[in-house]
Amino acid sequence: MPPGDRTLRLDAEADPAELADAANRAIGVLDAGGTVIVPTDTVYGVAAHPECAAGLDRLFALKDRERSKAMAVLAADAGQALGLFATAAFAGEVAEAVLAMTSTAWPGGLTVVGPRSDRWRHVELGGDATTIGVRVPDAAIVRAIASRIGPIVTTSANRSGDPTPTDAAAAARSLLDDVGLVVDAGPCTGLASTVVDVTVTPLRILRRGAVDPATLGIDPRLLAADAAATVGAHRE
Repeated sequence: MPPGDRTLRLDAEADPAELADAANRAIGVLDAGGTVIVPTDTVYGVAAHPECAAGLDRLFALKDRERSKAMAVLAADAGQALGLFATAAFAGEVAEAVLAMTSTAWPGGLTVVGPRSDRWRHVELGGDATTIGVRVPDAAIVRAIASRIGPIVTTSANRSGDPTPTDAAAAARSLLDDVGLVVDAGPCTGLASTVVDVTVTPLRILRRGAVDPATLGIDPRLLAADAAATVGAHRE
């Protein structure tokens, strides 16, 4: 099926009624075990419902992605996002750093990798089942969906190893098979989120991206010195 036949075009400044209609269509696909291409503030992603095993399997297949590589979770707000972590595992300084980072950078291009809560251990995200990567994106449609059905499992809308297109049609063409719905809200920045691992002390930057770590409002001594290089085109 050509991408245009399943594309929902959404203005970046869509009014609440349009946003709700788009979220309803996306939720219908996700609830049925399908996948949806959605814009974020960084790159286009392809999403599935965390409670639909078929949808999660389809994410890996669409990208030709190894199960050893974890997928992230996008949430509606900080409260929903932080609830995905086993927060009791955070030490004092780390807990303060997490709150400082997320209050500064969410919604936006920061992904926090932390200890996964027990209630999310059954969700197949790939990679280490004891951790989870979480972000609150600056994308109204994603937050509208997640506010209704809870956090959604999302990975960049590209075949593994290829650059992620910054527009919806190219993102749909880059995957190995059709998705149920493509939400086109115009181009994204193309620069992936900054990823910070808070399961270790000092904290470790796994990927430099959209958010400068110096702006996160945390003591720089809490960050490891061997941070990853800044990414350009996203190729996850």
